[in-house]
Amino acid sequence: MLTDIDPRVTARVNLEAVLGALPLLASLVPEAEKLLLPLAKPVTLRLVVRGGPRGSYTFDRNGIRPGTGGATAGLVFTSCDHFNRVIAGTAQPVPFGGPTGLRFLTGVFTPISQILGRYLEPTADDLPDPVFRAASVRLTLRVALAAVAVIGNEDRSGRVSAGQMRDGRVDLEVGDDLRHQVWVQDHRLTFVENPTEPPQAALRFSDLDLAGGVFSGTTSAIAAVSDGRMSMRGVISMIDNLNRILDRTGQYLGK
Repeated sequence: MLTDIDPRVTARVNLEAVLGALPLLASLVPEAEKLLLPLAKPVTLRLVVRGGPRGSYTFDRNGIRPGTGGATAGLVFTSCDHFNRVIAGTAQPVPFGGPTGLRFLTGVFTPISQILGRYLEPTADDLPDPVFRAASVRLTLRVALAAVAVIGNEDRSGRVSAGQMRDGRVDLEVGDDLRHQVWVQDHRLTFVENPTEPPQAALRFSDLDLAGGVFSGTTSAIAAVSDGRMSMRGVISMIDNLNRILDRTGQYLGK
């Protein structure tokens, strides 16, 4: 069934989209940025999922970036399902890296990942704060569009929609300040966090509150299109198929 969730795809979504938001979190949220200040040298967190994806993020006083370049700390997961349960908060990983790695994991990575979870799944008490809400929506949009690229490439239903997309670039724009992009080439999707190339199609929201409302399902997309707060331009078939993958993304992210 095309509604089934593939744990291997979920694992890649968690590694590339959810944890992929850590660099943005460190640049947006002072509470996360402060946790990096005690790092005297860079530390590379290696994530090893047996039978699934592997990835690395490097932490230093200036922020977080994908890739290697520091002393190693790591987490091993026995399977994709184990990794997904750890991300969901219902299981524990297996750490490696010696005492220094353990201190990094408990003192830096774990509290930063908890902050990320709070911003991606805010409570009703968090949302009245406009600064918190804006950061939460920005992180959620980043996760959702990065997940679109994974699901369009790896999920059976997502590949059907990606297979109908022509080569080109689709923008997701919020106001005049925020822009992400999905690059389509030979029916493979790539998430572009800070695009410079012009798009062939674009989905545009008037502001962050509207984008957050539409992605959370609390605001009607049809109503927003009707009153002009949400608009589309360019090759509409690309946006249509992107929206189909976005719907699938909600199933993987549990939205």
